[in-house]
Amino acid sequence: MDITLPAQDGGRASYRLVGEPVEPRIGARFSRIAYAAAHVVVDPIAMTNPWSRAAVDWDKTMAFRHHLWALGFRIAEAMDTSQRGMGFDWTSAQELIRRSIAEARTVPGADLASGAGTDHLAPSAARTLEDVIHAYEEQFAFIEGEGGKAIMMASRALADVAQGPDDYASVYDRMLSQASGKVILHWLGDMFDPALKGYWGSADFKPALDTVVAIIERHAAKVEGIKISLLDAGKEIELRNRLPDGVVMFTGDDFNYPELIAGDGKRHSHALLGIFDAIAPVANAALAKLAEGDRAGYDALMAPTVPLSRKIFEAPTEYYKAGIVFMAWLNGHQDHFAMVGGMQSARGICHYAEIFRLADQAGLLADPGLAVARMKTLCAVVGA
Repeated sequence: MDITLPAQDGGRASYRLVGEPVEPRIGARFSRIAYAAAHVVVDPIAMTNPWSRAAVDWDKTMAFRHHLWALGFRIAEAMDTSQRGMGFDWTSAQELIRRSIAEARTVPGADLASGAGTDHLAPSAARTLEDVIHAYEEQFAFIEGEGGKAIMMASRALADVAQGPDDYASVYDRMLSQASGKVILHWLGDMFDPALKGYWGSADFKPALDTVVAIIERHAAKVEGIKISLLDAGKEIELRNRLPDGVVMFTGDDFNYPELIAGDGKRHSHALLGIFDAIAPVANAALAKLAEGDRAGYDALMAPTVPLSRKIFEAPTEYYKAGIVFMAWLNGHQDHFAMVGGMQSARGICHYAEIFRLADQAGLLADPGLAVARMKTLCAVVGA
């Protein structure tokens, strides 16, 4: 099957599909905890003004979560993959969390954790640490009131107000002390959100690491784990080696996840990844191989997904959500390529063409005929 695609030099090039769709292992058991941070499906007809509050297609959004649960993944809900902080506001996130928790109760064994942040508090409106704490408390109270588990997301407001490491410690100590259940922490790098530069009170990794480890050590009984998203395997391993017993490392490294999940024979990372939204069938099959002790089989499946993930998450990294939704559209999980805030326009057609090629080579085009037809439509719309 051939398709003509735009090339980076401004020309056109014929591409012949070479991939065989990878069949997932339904019912497989994993030896790693695997959260997929899931996107939302908008309703493009109801979304009359794409820059206004999101209009969500709840049926398709919940159907995608069932897709992930069926493949053995836990879901990280209302995280940055769902465009939190990039058009998907707290009011919309509340409805998403409420629906997802209720939906999870209908699926035996389904698990879900939800993002608790401060995004309903504009950074410019935050004057004190108490303002930030009250904002966190509101979101924690909602999630825990629905019977959910909280992922404590990084806060732009805290980054704006905090004067140093002690201020971060004060806020995290307060929230972890009063949380009703175990919490997952999230260290999100500024490549994902430039407003978070200097988070934990330092632009340098070593002092930031010391601050995080000290917080976790004080509250080890309340911290299920920490997700680190710095796109640097060495930094993740440094943190992983310093975690107290019983606290889990969740990789958020969408560049180096295969090796971090596999581990070094002594320690390994579990996963809380946005890329799992896009590569779920292959990740499922690979994790099943790893659980069986077949490292070679795991590597063979995971390795082709890395160039795809690196392309989706290339700089400006915060626009990776467009590639995630593009993959869902190519694979028939939604009938359109529209996003909250019109974010599909954040990447160009050559970017999407390369994602198409790499997805094919990774065995991630579930129905190649459908994917080709949709890619041709997109190229035609943009005049390519």
